[in-house]
Parts: sequence; C-alpha cells; structure tokens
Amino acid sequence: MAKMKKQILIDTHIFLWLFLEPERFSKAAINFVKDQKDNQFYLSHASSWEISIKFGVGKLKLPKPPEFFVPQRMQRAGYLHLPIELEHVLSVHLLPKIHSDPFDRLIVSQAIQEKMTVLTADPIFLKYNVDLLKFSDIC
Repeated sequence: MAKMKKQILIDTHIFLWLFLEPERFSKAAINFVKDQKDNQFYLSHASSWEISIKFGVGKLKLPKPPEFFVPQRMQRAGYLHLPIELEHVLSVHLLPKIHSDPFDRLIVSQAIQEKMTVLTADPIFLKYNVDLLKFSDIC
C-alpha cells in the first residue's frame, strides 16, 4: 500500500523567503521543501491575496508583479493552490481570539478543516490547536 503524502500548508512568509531570501534555509530545509515524495505542499489563496495586497500598497517588493511571481514560483516548486472554501471562511469565528491577522486566521482555519500541517516561523501559530511544523525544526 502506498504511503500517504503529508499535506503541508506553507505560511506566506515561508513561501516568500524560499524565493526572495533563500539564504534563510539550511540545506536540510531546502531539501525538505523540495521533497515531493513524502510531502505535498500547498499555498493558500489567502497567502496569494496577502501577497497581492502588500505588493499593491508598497509593503512588499517582488521581482515581478504577484500575478506572475506567485504562479511561476508555485509551478517551479511543484506546489498546489489551496482555494478558499466557504467552510474555511465560516469556521474562522470558532478560533480563539489570539490575534486579529485575518490571513493567519484563515490559514489556521483551512489547515484545521483540511487536516493539514502548517509550516511557519510565526510563534503565534503555537497558540492555536493546529498541526504545526516550526520552520526552526526543519533547519
């Protein structure tokens, strides 16, 4: 019987670091985020939305506009998109009121609903009841 791939939802900053600041990744971390044999990586549409907003207001510099940058990098990495579904949005209110970042809260909701593991360096995620993989653990 084939082993099920672990489904990993990449937090926005991890995706951006991978392509804009790869020096943050150890060789082991690079190998991990390239591992398509044991893992399937996803980027939430919430992350794409966050990237687009931050680019549009000048808070994020990219080598190309987001409509090119995000899909090209995802294709290059072999990552899949995780669409925002109604149940993801309607479950956000069930999360504890730990912080108010709507993108993080939606990513947590998606991970819970889809039974995915979140890969992040953001310590705030530790306070949520979500399967988590800390960036420091893969380095």
